[in-house]
Formats: sequence, structure tokens, C-alpha cells
Amino acid sequence: MSVTINDNEIAVCVRKSLEIYFQTLDGEKPCPIYEMVINSVEKPLLETAMHYANGNQSRAAELLGINRNTLRSRLLKHRLIK
Repeated sequence: MSVTINDNEIAVCVRKSLEIYFQTLDGEKPCPIYEMVINSVEKPLLETAMHYANGNQSRAAELLGINRNTLRSRLLKHRLIK
């Protein structure tokens, strides 16, 4: 039996966080929002996939549906590997 996360739950969290972000700006100019959201989601996604794959990059890449070289690049960007 496979278990999936309801995409709506993730979307609700993102929307709620963005609403709070905009409310707290208090007239200040927002930072680049796309990059902020992607970076906020990508790092825990990679950490979770690597944990689930017991540190095996090939297996984590397969779980994520991305190339292992892409995974390695993203792991380096987020300083999750050396």
C-alpha cells in the first residue's frame, strides 16, 4: 500500500505562510518570493528524501524523480553534503 501526501495540505501551508509573510511586511518591499519559497521547500524535501534513502543519493534521486547529478547539485547548494 503506497501512502501519498495530499498536495492540498502542502498548498495550504504555503498559502498560509505567504499570507503571514505579506501581512508582516508592513509596507516594506518583499524579497524575491519565488526563490524564497523554493528554497524553503527544497531543503527539507531533500533532507527527508536522503533520510528515507538512508543517505543513498541514487535511491533518493529515484524517489524524487530527478537525476542523481541534479540531486547532488541541489544537496551541495543547501550544504547538505560536502
